[in-house]
Amino acid sequence: MKLLLTLTIALSLLVGSVCAQEAVLRKNLRERLPQLPPIQEVRKTPLPGLFEIRVDDADIFYTDAQGNYLFQGHWIDTRQQRDLTQERTDQLTAIRFDALPAADAITIVRGNGKRQIVIFEDPNCGYCKKFERDLLQIDNITVRLYLYPILGGASFERSKNIWCAKDRVKAWQDWMVRDLAPATATCDTSALTRNVALGRKHKITGTPTLVFADGSRIPGAVGTADIEKRLARIR
Repeated sequence: MKLLLTLTIALSLLVGSVCAQEAVLRKNLRERLPQLPPIQEVRKTPLPGLFEIRVDDADIFYTDAQGNYLFQGHWIDTRQQRDLTQERTDQLTAIRFDALPAADAITIVRGNGKRQIVIFEDPNCGYCKKFERDLLQIDNITVRLYLYPILGGASFERSKNIWCAKDRVKAWQDWMVRDLAPATATCDTSALTRNVALGRKHKITGTPTLVFADGSRIPGAVGTADIEKRLARIR
């Protein structure tokens, strides 16, 4: 009983010390760097005396216990050859795959469709066109495509014509793979507005952006080998 009480007191003192230290760090950074966005989280790192500061949901800085020095960059574990900053960023920016609204996407199924991927794409993105042609080489996959018109007014118009086409999959692939422009069409385009809001919420700033079933993402037009490797890892 005495030992338990001693341990409880020690733990309380440790927690109090950590909270006090965090309070000092927050206070110093707030006073010295008023332009720094509000600190959302302070975490110890495995390196003694080094703390991780998170702002704007997923922007990471590092500092000492007093906030005397602040830097931003990639922290590398050279022994295990791991980019610890990137791993943390991936964790913070992970997207709940099952929470994405399927009704606002164009669903493309190839083969048995067992593997799944989500892609945000702008139809006026040249990189996306090359990416789509390469993506045809991947079989047994279900692609949920979110039209993401962020490259200007022409992007929204083209997205509208694709979304309002009788056969959305054909209209999309005709344009992206065969350079056949979709016919002018009209319908309810509120899904496109929701897609843009969804992408901004998750800080998707470029296309294509890929999201995998484990919530991880890859920005940019990656090769099929990289996609296959990620899909295999998730399985």
